[in-house]
Amino acid sequence: MTTPVAIDAQAAFTGTVAPQGDDRLDEARLTRWFGDNVAGFTGPLSISKFKGGQSNPTYRIDAPSGPYVLRRKPFGKLLPSAHAVDREYTVQAALAGTGFPVAPQYGLCTDDSVIGSWFYVMGLAEGHTIWDGAMPGATPDERRAHYHAMVDTLAALHAIDVEAVNLGSYGKPGNYFGRQIDRWTRQYRLAETEPMPDMERLMAWLPQTLPEQTRTSVVHGDYRIDNLIFAHGAPRVAAVLDWELSTLGDPLADFTYLCTTWAQDNGGRSGVRDLDRKALGIPELDEVVARYCAATGRDGLPDIDWYLAYNLFRLASIVQGIKRRVIDGTASSVHAKDMAEKVPLLGRLAMEHAIRAGA
Repeated sequence: MTTPVAIDAQAAFTGTVAPQGDDRLDEARLTRWFGDNVAGFTGPLSISKFKGGQSNPTYRIDAPSGPYVLRRKPFGKLLPSAHAVDREYTVQAALAGTGFPVAPQYGLCTDDSVIGSWFYVMGLAEGHTIWDGAMPGATPDERRAHYHAMVDTLAALHAIDVEAVNLGSYGKPGNYFGRQIDRWTRQYRLAETEPMPDMERLMAWLPQTLPEQTRTSVVHGDYRIDNLIFAHGAPRVAAVLDWELSTLGDPLADFTYLCTTWAQDNGGRSGVRDLDRKALGIPELDEVVARYCAATGRDGLPDIDWYLAYNLFRLASIVQGIKRRVIDGTASSVHAKDMAEKVPLLGRLAMEHAIRAGA
């Protein structure tokens, strides 16, 4: 098994590059669309592409009227239900009026003739992205405060009344874990490239051991440190990004996905398992669980190993989709190939937690 090589994620993913090849957009058509659909837009515009992001290609659009962000579906053959930019736009537009930290939403385009795929446009949130969970250069107090802010923001999302923000039909009621396991099993099968015994065992065991769902909320689906914009100079989440996998579901699935941060090694990315967390000031998983439970009125979180096994299986299935797109030539990021090598590692890690949970 190949172990993915650690990278300097902060350097690799921060900033923009000039779009090349299939990443280039039709500036004339895009300018016309902006003029017709984005209130207050004044051209001309210029386009650059953010380095980060594995799924939906993301661009910075600069114009005299201000900076914007454009997210589009990838070009080419896509897996069913993947890359749902329309859902990203819908949930952020609904949350924007609640005070929850999302970027302002300006418009959704479902006409492929403009740039070749669906896309939406939002404002550019002021702040910075933290790609490395070790937060190099920060003090222990700063790290601790940022991790607390991350937990508190997720708890705030799970407290939002979905009916009050017109998201009551954003997902199906009940049986969230059953539906998700079925979905990601199907997605994995569609993207499968070689036999992986750990994934086979997980796909057999997880559906037989579903926990009871007692609450329903908006779930982000990919909530981790590098999908957040933090305010400059303050431990505050300025915007939550990348809502592609959001739906209505069990908030514990969302929170325990964040908990996989403590189950994965760092490698220059979001994991903290192999770090000296005490020296760095990063809170331990027990503290994070206690903080979330206190904020959401829970007595505790039993059987966390089941939830970690589920989330790591789900993550392996997502990364397998990226691996398939590398092979098919439709992966957006130059780092997608390195990421694709993580699939067997994630499957093995998921199985380790499944065994602890009684598999």
